[in-house]
Amino acid sequence: MKAWNRPLVPTLPGESLAPCLYDTATNGLVEAHTGDIARLYVCGITPYDATHMGHAATYLAYDTLQRVWLDAGLEVHYAQNITDIDDPLLERAAATGVDWRDLAQSQVELFRGDMEALSILPPENYVAVTEVLDEIAEAVRRLQVAGAAYSVPTPDSRVGDDIYFDSAKAAELGPWALGDVSNYDADTMLRFFSERGGDPDREGKRDPLDPLLWRAARENEPSWPSSVGRGRPGWHIECSVIALMELGTDFTVQGGGSDLVFPHHELSAGHAAALSGHPLARVYSHAGLVAYQGEKMSKSLGNLVLVSRLIEEGVDPRSIRLAILAHHYRSDWEWTASVLSTATERLSTWRTAFASDTTGGSDSESTIAELRAALRQDLDTPRALQVIDTAAQLGATDAALLRRAIHALLGVEL
Repeated sequence: MKAWNRPLVPTLPGESLAPCLYDTATNGLVEAHTGDIARLYVCGITPYDATHMGHAATYLAYDTLQRVWLDAGLEVHYAQNITDIDDPLLERAAATGVDWRDLAQSQVELFRGDMEALSILPPENYVAVTEVLDEIAEAVRRLQVAGAAYSVPTPDSRVGDDIYFDSAKAAELGPWALGDVSNYDADTMLRFFSERGGDPDREGKRDPLDPLLWRAARENEPSWPSSVGRGRPGWHIECSVIALMELGTDFTVQGGGSDLVFPHHELSAGHAAALSGHPLARVYSHAGLVAYQGEKMSKSLGNLVLVSRLIEEGVDPRSIRLAILAHHYRSDWEWTASVLSTATERLSTWRTAFASDTTGGSDSESTIAELRAALRQDLDTPRALQVIDTAAQLGATDAALLRRAIHALLGVEL
């Protein structure tokens, strides 16, 4: 599937290094570097209610990561999925009286426009789940053959059995066991599994935390013929398959929001390890959640700040970008009018400060070295903005060079 147009990323003089990122699996900083090609997978949207500020913050975090990699001289291979068939999408389509395919298509197109407006670097591989149904079904079949998947009868035996992942058996087959990615205890995993799309009480399962791999066809639900029977995939297996297809094993970074730590990233890693015999990724990186009006911004609550609506109201996308970058990507924070107004003022200050190419003030090469150092240390964008704020106050020996650096590393073209 087509992604969106790629923004220009200027090159900068001097040398930089690959960044260190906080790794959820080890609870520490890890150098995000696996050779000359940095391979990144970030979980994509379920296409409805796109693009809210929580989405934007997540994709901007990993856009910043790509920019730091590029500045370090690395090639970047980025893949992202679109969950264009799943229960939440079907439920929203039914509630609004819109065909689920039309809803998905319109929201993906809106998302593309928002990402392009925000100057987010696009994935090289942008893959809808409905484009790889055969490959997902074949992966489920392979898990069955390996003994890492089992059948659970459906209420209507005529439609066939649902297929579930055997977490305990998978732990015997590959370098993964339940809890390796999240580090959560059993009670926490069970709570999140129940809250985030799991079915711990499903009769016939071997373990309450075993996730659905393939849902047998139901009446009035979309389904497809496959090597494991007519139906559609579960949630986690789609990302495992797409990531392995496009990036291979042991890729550099698996990214997404912190609400995906468990069950999604935990179980995606389990599926991939059972299929390949290798870890899914070197680093499991997670962005914080954005709140609005005192509650986590979420589709279920409806307390959404949409990028497209802000732009329609005349907000400069660069201000939105700076508003997000003012918060460390791993922090939870709240969107407010003052957050946006501060970003708008910062943009105005920078444009004025660096408009003239007259020399004088702080050394621009030193400023860029400080900017790089901040971003290499777990993408510390608040510190990076402060570095540029200081240069804006003092002036710059080479304003044109600083404009290039701000464009290249922070994605803000002045």
